Amino acid sequence: MDSPSTRSLELLALLQPGREWTAHDLAVRLQVSERTVRRDAMRLRRMGYDVDSRPGPGAVYALRPSMKIPPLLLSADEVSTIITSLLVLEAWQPDDTTAATARTKLEQVLPRGLQRRAGAVALSTQVLREAPASVDWQLVGTIADSVATGARLAFDYTDQHGRYTRRTVEPYRHLLRRQHWYLIAYDLDRDDWRLFRFDRMQASTTLPGPHERRDFPWDSIEDWLTSDFGASDARSTNVSGQYN
Repeated sequence: MDSPSTRSLELLALLQPGREWTAHDLAVRLQVSERTVRRDAMRLRRMGYDVDSRPGPGAVYALRPSMKIPPLLLSADEVSTIITSLLVLEAWQPDDTTAATARTKLEQVLPRGLQRRAGAVALSTQVLREAPASVDWQLVGTIADSVATGARLAFDYTDQHGRYTRRTVEPYRHLLRRQHWYLIAYDLDRDDWRLFRFDRMQASTTLPGPHERRDFPWDSIEDWLTSDFGASDARSTNVSGQYN
C-alpha cells in the first residue's frame, strides 16, 4: 500500500464529494484495515480537515458540508515553475524525501491537463547535483511561524569555534548562502543583528507572547552581507564576530 501521506490524500478524495462511507467500505477501497482507516481519518483531522465519524459497529465517515476544499487554481506556467523548483530540491538534497513527496501530492490533485504538464516537466528536466544544502524543515516552520506572529526564538547554538551558548533572538528572515541555510535575527544578549547557521542550531523553542517588531536597519539584506555585516556602516553597534 502507499505511504500514510499518500493514503490520507486518497481518503480525502473519497470523502470530498460529500457522501458517507462505512469504515469497511473505505478499508476495501483503500486496501487497508479498518484500524488503518481510523488512523488516517485522525491524521486528516490533525491536518485541519473536518472529518466527521460515528464510532462503534458500522462506523461511518464523512467530510462535514462546511469543509469544501477549493480547487487548486494554477496555470501551466505556474505548475512548470513549482515542479522545477521541487526537482532542484530533490537533486540537491537526495537524502531528504520532503520535496519528492510534495511533488507527488501536488501531481495527484492537479487537473488532468496540468498533470500531463507536471509529468512532462519532470521527464524533460535534468538537474545537476550540487553540494547539498541540507535544511531542517521543522526548523524552517518554527522560524516562519515566529516571524509571522512576532514571537521570539530561543535555541542552543554552537559557533564556528565550537563554543556552545543559549541564544534568545528576534527572528527576521532565513536565507540560503554558500550551501548553508542561515537565520538573520536580532540577538537580544549581544544587542546586535547576527547570522546563525541552521545546522548549528539545536532545541529551538518559540517563546510565548509577541514583541514589538524591530526594523532591519539596512536597506536590504544584500547590503548588510556585502558590507561585512554592517562593519562599514555606523548603525552597527557591535560588528565583531557577527558571522557565527
